[in-house]
Amino acid sequence: MPAGSLLPLFNSPAGPGVSGASLSGGTLVGAGVRKVSGPSGAFRLTEKFVLLLVFSAFITLCFGAIFFLPDSSKLLTGVLFHSNSLQQQPPPPAGGEVRAPQPPIAGSSSSSYGGAAEGEAAENLARIREDHERALREAKETLQKLPDEIRRDINQDKSNFLQNRPGRREAGAAELPDLPFRKPVGAAGKEPADPLVRQQRAKIKEMMKHAWDNYKRYAWGLNELKPISKQGHSSNLFGNIQGATIVDALDTLYIMEMKDEFKEAKEWVEKNLDFNVNAEVSVFEVNIRFVGGLLSAYCLSGEEVFRKKAVELGKKLLPAFNTPTGIPWALLNIKSGIGRNWPWASGGSSILAEFGTLHLEFMHLSHLSGNPVFAEKVMNIRKVLSQLDKPEGLYPNYLNPSSGQWGQHHVSVGGLGDSFYEYLLKAWLMSDKTDEEGKQMYYDAVKSIETHLIRKSSTGLMYIAEWKGGLLEHKMGHLTCFAGGMFVLGADGAPADKIERHIELGAEIARTCHESYDRTSMKLGPEAFRFDGGVEAIATRQNEKYYILRPEVIETYMYMWRFTHDPKYRQWGWEAVEALEKYCRVDGGYSGVRDVYSTHQSHDDVQQSFFLSETLKYLYLLFSEDDLLPFEHWVFNTEAHPLPVISREEEEKGKK
Repeated sequence: MPAGSLLPLFNSPAGPGVSGASLSGGTLVGAGVRKVSGPSGAFRLTEKFVLLLVFSAFITLCFGAIFFLPDSSKLLTGVLFHSNSLQQQPPPPAGGEVRAPQPPIAGSSSSSYGGAAEGEAAENLARIREDHERALREAKETLQKLPDEIRRDINQDKSNFLQNRPGRREAGAAELPDLPFRKPVGAAGKEPADPLVRQQRAKIKEMMKHAWDNYKRYAWGLNELKPISKQGHSSNLFGNIQGATIVDALDTLYIMEMKDEFKEAKEWVEKNLDFNVNAEVSVFEVNIRFVGGLLSAYCLSGEEVFRKKAVELGKKLLPAFNTPTGIPWALLNIKSGIGRNWPWASGGSSILAEFGTLHLEFMHLSHLSGNPVFAEKVMNIRKVLSQLDKPEGLYPNYLNPSSGQWGQHHVSVGGLGDSFYEYLLKAWLMSDKTDEEGKQMYYDAVKSIETHLIRKSSTGLMYIAEWKGGLLEHKMGHLTCFAGGMFVLGADGAPADKIERHIELGAEIARTCHESYDRTSMKLGPEAFRFDGGVEAIATRQNEKYYILRPEVIETYMYMWRFTHDPKYRQWGWEAVEALEKYCRVDGGYSGVRDVYSTHQSHDDVQQSFFLSETLKYLYLLFSEDDLLPFEHWVFNTEAHPLPVISREEEEKGKK
């Protein structure tokens, strides 16, 4: 029967002979009492009790009949002895177990009893009294055991039922395995040795406090802050889920040692972060910000609430994979489980950067939950991609989740494609360099990108163009600037004769992206910049001139600094800090600007959650020592949430 229909057994009145009494704070189970495995014919204590009470009731009925019915002794004689259906029975054994009646002896009849009937009736009556008294005595002894033994048995029955009821394994956090928390390597680093660098890093921490305090003051519990209007801001990316800035900022608060702020953020997550909402969300954005932020916070702090919340949310995202190919939908109603794609995406396609940017988080969800389904889902994505023909070795931005075929042959290392390539490399790094398939896919992709997309301007600026069915659009987005850091991060795993080339690619992209900043009035980079029509690294269209506090250029500076320690990367990073303070800082926090080429500020009035998660974190790491979140132990997801490398030893333990 359904699990729900069994639950009343543990709260219903007791069965016959127990009068429904509540005993020692617990209700005695009647119909719910059942046998457990054991020797044949053996009964549990609770079963004995019920049988004894039933038996005593029967004896009482007979005993009463002897004294109160007319001519009761003769009646009893007739009932017990004037029939061939019963024989004299031996007394019940000491344990109170009742044996089944024996078949009648052949040839017996009423005449065999003669005048001895009266004496035998008296003898039987005495035996009945004795049996009745013994049953009452044993029942009394059993009642005295109720406070401990019987209640313990009943509770054990409840526990067994809850453990084995249908659907228990979908119950959520209760099934999470116990994991010993290991103190993470590099969650806190040394103070910078250089006094100037210490001062610069302290300034970045103060920027974080300004952004956080104003969010707390004006938009606490909402997704983002409108720092000019001084109120909350929400987008349709998160549906009705709230608290994006809180979850996104958790690990930044932790590594900056803002302990009070981290504590209040944790308390909000514990009490208020709710995923049981009727909401359509972006699977990609919720994964990189909420799942990534919660996983990172757990891996840094060991606070169990973050692991439970991450796994809970991960489970709610699983219906997005219910497509013919297993390529997930872009949008999912997390209550109904109904998914769809963006209406503007090519022919109902899923987007490469979105379905390709789940691997790091979902592998950690399997690792921390003991549930392999998360890893299976993302590995299936890779399987589908590996079986497809790729034009010129490139991955188009659109893939139909029903047919498993590419949409438009539009290729970009910026928007719509960017983090897919990043996750191929980082999947290999996070696997302790055991994921050879991910590694091979990454280096093959870089080879095709270098051949077909990377170009140089007339003055020698390297850029990554966009490919549209074989035709190049000589445009590079701000999002594409992350690739400089990606190239240098992947240099160590490249073929020996390509290592220097990968470092060179990283350095060249970093220089070009710095130029896109330096050639504006505000020294902040535009959303996109072009290399045609006689211009280089400049936005030529009004809808490309805005800056929304994006982190990608600073991200590349941070990676280049870690691998080269060339001081120009800290210099360029500090230029960005000064520009942010001059043009983006307002009384109520930090705001994006509409035109980086204008001398007049025009704010967009949004403090993006990724400003706290990425931009300020990458700046802080740029001005920190290398022992803070060292790359041999940590990998950053595309929202800059650090996730630990899963060592080979841990992986082997997880498989056992």
